[in-house]
Amino acid sequence: MNILDPQGPIAAAEKTILIDSIAIMLAIVLPTIAAIFTFAFYFRQSNMRAFYWPNWEYSGRLELVVWSIPALTIILLGGVAWIGSHQLDPARPVAGTGPDVTIQAVSLDWKWLFIYPDQRFATVNALTVPVGASLHFQLTSASVLNAFFIPQLGSMIYTMNGMVTRLELRADEVGNYKGLSSHFSGDGFPNMVFDVRVVSEADFARLSSIAARNNRALNGDSYQKELLPQSAPKEQTIYRLDDPELFMAIAMQKMPPGPGPIEAAMSGANNVR
Repeated sequence: MNILDPQGPIAAAEKTILIDSIAIMLAIVLPTIAAIFTFAFYFRQSNMRAFYWPNWEYSGRLELVVWSIPALTIILLGGVAWIGSHQLDPARPVAGTGPDVTIQAVSLDWKWLFIYPDQRFATVNALTVPVGASLHFQLTSASVLNAFFIPQLGSMIYTMNGMVTRLELRADEVGNYKGLSSHFSGDGFPNMVFDVRVVSEADFARLSSIAARNNRALNGDSYQKELLPQSAPKEQTIYRLDDPELFMAIAMQKMPPGPGPIEAAMSGANNVR
């Protein structure tokens, strides 16, 4: 989960913003640290050349330096944040190669459900995407507020019950990466991680075809019986998607949300299975 090893354009841009912001702040921090040691050394008691001005009270030039440097730093940091926040708008399309892929992500207690409506399959705690393709994420929560984050692809974004958020990403290198929940959501939160597999377009088409013929079906009944109850499964389950409107039913609260960690704890439920 190395944010300094980006594998997509969004993560690469965020790395640049991070490094630029640190460099701008170091322009104040490093001289300030140097000045502390310089003043302490020069104005030590044993230095006979050190001067003392008992009647000094104001210097316009010193005030200019004291206020102009922080002001310039704030202007530079604000400019970097302003430009970056518009360029990296989560809903801004990211150009890619090959067919686009729509992925509907649902955060549950305490697992991730990924639905591929066009390919007609779904997975739990495993996200497989083709390299170079534009990835259109639609995200919601079936319980409490959560946050979706793939550090090497970029852009952490919240998932909220009764709402749909959007995220546009692209993966530029084939490989295996990690994703996680970056917002505390109860007892099973530490295990709420998922694998991200970036494969070739041909491999993705082959895997999608196999998954769409899986014997295990995902619909309203199986969702409420198998996925909605609180659990932190270690296995990565694959489903055949029988109900293409399942995500919108969850987002529009046509299906009741999960109890959430607090309500379940008050009822005496064993929160982590």
